[in-house]
Amino acid sequence: MSSLINFFEHESIAIYSSADDWSQAIDLSMKNLLERKYITPDYIQAIKDTTREIGPYYLLAPGIAMPHARPECGALQTALSVTLLRQGVSFEAESPPVRLLIGLAAKDSDSHIEAIQALSEMLCENEVIDELLDAKNTEELINIIQRY
Repeated sequence: MSSLINFFEHESIAIYSSADDWSQAIDLSMKNLLERKYITPDYIQAIKDTTREIGPYYLLAPGIAMPHARPECGALQTALSVTLLRQGVSFEAESPPVRLLIGLAAKDSDSHIEAIQALSEMLCENEVIDELLDAKNTEELINIIQRY
């Protein structure tokens, strides 16, 4: 059983004070995956286009989103990123602002299943979600993720 942290590069765990809007929040969450060539710019565009068409289909829990698109939209590798926003960004009027974005790139339909299972384990505990949202720095985020 591989650890959840293996799906992250340490540079793909980042904290920002805020984002101007949901579109910039997606850019921030995908920035490292794009820089490391895990995804193409088309992948980010696909997330934004689908969000405009059908809404934020990737809201996991109050304040938590997992932006992703289909593998064929430009996912080159399977990887995850974590972006914590000190101030949340509204993705849709009736949902609480999102503060934690887990960017997902999956190069095929199977390779990310393990990561998703470990993520769901981590995110099913409210105390852990609070810990993630209250993390003071990226080291704290890494330490929390390493437990899974």
